[in-house]
Amino acid sequence: MKTIRNIALVGAIGAGKTSLVEQMLFNSKTTTRIGKIDDGTTVMDFNPEEIERKSSVSLGIANLMWKKNKINILDAPGLVDFSSEQISASIAVETILFVANGASEFDVSLEKSIELLVDRPVVKGFIINRLDNEGADFSKAIERIRENTDFNPTPILIPIGSEHKFSGIIDIAKGKAFKNGEEIEIPADMTDQVEESKMELMEAVAESNDELLEKYFEVGELTKEEMTTGLKSAISQGKLTPAFATSATHDVGVTDLMDAIVEYLPSPADRNELQIIDNKEEKIIQLNETEDLFAYVFKSFSDPNVGDISYVRVFSGKMTSGSDVYIPEKDSKDRIGSMYYVNGKNRVDADELKAGDIGGLVKMKIARGFDSIVNTNSKRRFRDIKLPTPVYWQAIKAANQHDEDKIGAAMAKLLDEDHTLNLDMNQETAENVISCIGEQQVSLLQKRLKSRYKIEANLKTPAVPYKETIAGTADVHYKHKKQSGGKGQFGEVYFRVKPLARGAGFEFVNSVVGGRIPTKFIPAIEKGLVEVIGKGIISGNQIVDLCVDVYDGGYHDVDSSEMAFKIAAWNALKKAFEIAKPILLEPVHNVQIIIPDEYMGDVMGDISTRRGKIQGMEKKGKKQVLNAEMPLSELMGYYPALKSLTQGRGKFTQEFSHYEKVPGDIAAKVIAEANKED
Repeated sequence: MKTIRNIALVGAIGAGKTSLVEQMLFNSKTTTRIGKIDDGTTVMDFNPEEIERKSSVSLGIANLMWKKNKINILDAPGLVDFSSEQISASIAVETILFVANGASEFDVSLEKSIELLVDRPVVKGFIINRLDNEGADFSKAIERIRENTDFNPTPILIPIGSEHKFSGIIDIAKGKAFKNGEEIEIPADMTDQVEESKMELMEAVAESNDELLEKYFEVGELTKEEMTTGLKSAISQGKLTPAFATSATHDVGVTDLMDAIVEYLPSPADRNELQIIDNKEEKIIQLNETEDLFAYVFKSFSDPNVGDISYVRVFSGKMTSGSDVYIPEKDSKDRIGSMYYVNGKNRVDADELKAGDIGGLVKMKIARGFDSIVNTNSKRRFRDIKLPTPVYWQAIKAANQHDEDKIGAAMAKLLDEDHTLNLDMNQETAENVISCIGEQQVSLLQKRLKSRYKIEANLKTPAVPYKETIAGTADVHYKHKKQSGGKGQFGEVYFRVKPLARGAGFEFVNSVVGGRIPTKFIPAIEKGLVEVIGKGIISGNQIVDLCVDVYDGGYHDVDSSEMAFKIAAWNALKKAFEIAKPILLEPVHNVQIIIPDEYMGDVMGDISTRRGKIQGMEKKGKKQVLNAEMPLSELMGYYPALKSLTQGRGKFTQEFSHYEKVPGDIAAKVIAEANKED
């Protein structure tokens, strides 16, 4: 465990994550050439969708050996739409390294990734890449991070030169300069800067440890050994956020970064323990090779050529091929089949996976993404993972009716790959609705349905589940009488109809006395009402919050039947609706919107145009939090609108609150549209 480093690289498109991995693999002699994104030849981006897009859409895994240490690298997509991949990566590692483009402004995608992962219980650090590009500035990049996040990165590797003159690295902890992997003299014009950075780092290290702080106060400095051990300890405890300078495309600082990963970043042994659930109780387990097996599937997917593949992190014990295991989330046994180490699409067979390591499992029958793998006599499982709230919805339907039966099974496979995707059958609108993080996520899903399962799928904005009710009362009479030769039909009812409180549903009252309607026909009346209520009267939506009291009626000894009374009930209710002031109700959601200060006016104005009501606001860190109520019909298109208004920096969460009356003009449009469709 001490000789393993597990790191996740997270950054915006264009930050150079994939290029950085390519250079690291080449420098370690894991590969013999450096793959190019434009050529579709990189180790990490090998899926057809990634080659087409020239950017990552799924989690890539690679491993390399460096100075007798194994480094497992997880390369996560930069778009927040694929945040499931970022979360998966964060589960499997000890360190997340956020990769920033040193030649550009602070990227919104990076900001959102940081917000998503900031609470994950792992070490965080920053790589400032592309420092050879025009306009690159390491110090400014660090300042942008400090201005836009709650992190205060401390430089560990700083650049020698800038832009096209970026030629080497100074390791502040060691007090040494390097060029092309060889030690050189620290440039004379950087002496003051190095000394300043050294003091900044020394203070940060000293403040992380009481003994070192006391020594620092007494002597005024720390030894190189104290700096090295203190730095590693401070990083492992999350008391210091390291920052490293690199240029992946010109291989400047990459080997130094690899050295720093091995020397300063925590190993699985440094993590030492993990909080889990054991038989419904929270417990802390020790992490080492001698403990019972505890592993976690952080990602699973289906490979057309291989079948189901699971990426797994072993936290304690060891996993061996052919062994029986237990999947507590599924309450089912499973068996470990083939295992391998991962380098993109390349696989190296493994007989066992030990504590601290990452690998792949082939054709597990039960275990899927976010499932624990333990010994057969164990009830331990991983703690529930907090996922982002869906903010984007699309109704999905097979373009070919013959594919309707197949689309469910295909979707189930794809949902296993992305836990921020959800598929629900809306019983009220009879639509299969996808809820997710963003447009790119749904677009990728649509493409995978076509490429993997040959299913063309159509997408559209989901229908809003409006409801119908009344605002007034009515007392109606309806007689159903039909005679056309032979046995006739006869059923007569008297109804009192009134509205109920919101959320009360439907209430049926039988006040008939004296046998005016035989008891045996009362259930038919209620059944007829329920059928109408389910279909609606004015817009085709369910009727709610309604009381129907049948208090009188008439029957015929020969011609009365259950069907006759059902028909009488249908028509009586329709007649009552015309009298009792029918209204349309719409779902209203509580919405929490988090935005930078500068967008407050525009966002508040937009909420107003969407018939939203602001309930309050508060300051949270560097952002403003707006709480509002908004109709679901307006919320359907809110994700792209908020993104546009805030240059991608705004975010929101939502949950259902209540139903309320639709304004008359909007209700008229909804009703007209529904009747047109009919």
